Amino acid sequence: MSQVTLRDIAAATGLSIGTVSRALKNQAGMTEATRNTVRETAMRLGYDFSQLKKGRIRRIAFLLHSQHNTLTSSPFFSPVLHGAEEACRREGIALSLIVVGPAEPVLDQLRLHQPDAILCAGFFEPEVLAALQQVGKPMVLVDMHRRGFTSINPDNMNGGYLATQHLLRTGRKRIAMLTGSLAHYSIQQRNRGFRQALFDAKVHADPNLEVIVPTMGEGEEGVIEAVRSLLNLSKRPDALFCYNDSTALVAMKYCLGEGLRIPSDLAIVGFDDIAAAAAAIPPLSTVRVDKEALGRAGVECLLHKPEEQSAQITLPVEMIVRESSYDD
Repeated sequence: MSQVTLRDIAAATGLSIGTVSRALKNQAGMTEATRNTVRETAMRLGYDFSQLKKGRIRRIAFLLHSQHNTLTSSPFFSPVLHGAEEACRREGIALSLIVVGPAEPVLDQLRLHQPDAILCAGFFEPEVLAALQQVGKPMVLVDMHRRGFTSINPDNMNGGYLATQHLLRTGRKRIAMLTGSLAHYSIQQRNRGFRQALFDAKVHADPNLEVIVPTMGEGEEGVIEAVRSLLNLSKRPDALFCYNDSTALVAMKYCLGEGLRIPSDLAIVGFDDIAAAAAAIPPLSTVRVDKEALGRAGVECLLHKPEEQSAQITLPVEMIVRESSYDD
């Protein structure tokens, strides 16, 4: 059976070969209906999409979910973006930052920027990722994991394990965790590491000591409410592991305001090692993530990975002990 060509698709749709080519490469200059007609016809005829010539990557779109474009998230994602920018500068590639919300037409924004490849940072809804995959451009996820996609993540599970193990080694018996939505891969893995460390140390995991912090629109109030619920328990925690530094810093400020001594009354550990962690009073113990390296690795992966292969790359993390969790 002979291979289906662009000419065959053009004949079947009544469109020009140029229009068919542009539609399959998702380029501008046509309606969504025309684009869909071409793609559906190509699939029906059995067109081999790998025939589409992949040129050199000259433009990369750095996609960030609007929920990450906040004061609490930017200390993490800004360095990731800087790492990506640095790698792009070295390779002579243009990088565009596109912030997208769940209801926004992300494909329209992409067509405006005309990228050759896509770097998605942080959490995205499955339907958004599915729509992006249909575009057919090289794509890598950073700080996110989904089957069938190439992704780059810090070793979140090991980080959660190291943080909890450190608190156990300082003699803490009731370790609480402030966690975010477990729909986020990174948070889910940090929580898993926390539980695994308790299990390995044969410490009973008390469900009352795990509190999910509401993130959307709650700001500091959600964190304060979560900490207050822990301090109101008949048996208070003596240590607190927070899923990120921004949460840990709010929790620590509130506890100090309530007259608690840190770390003697409550040891606190965060995650990410944002700049504010070392500058806090007392300085915050945390799990260091090389955020710039995540961005650089994302770009390098787009440039060098085989197109049809999905890979999972995990970057190491490091436990940084500071005054907020010193053993007395």
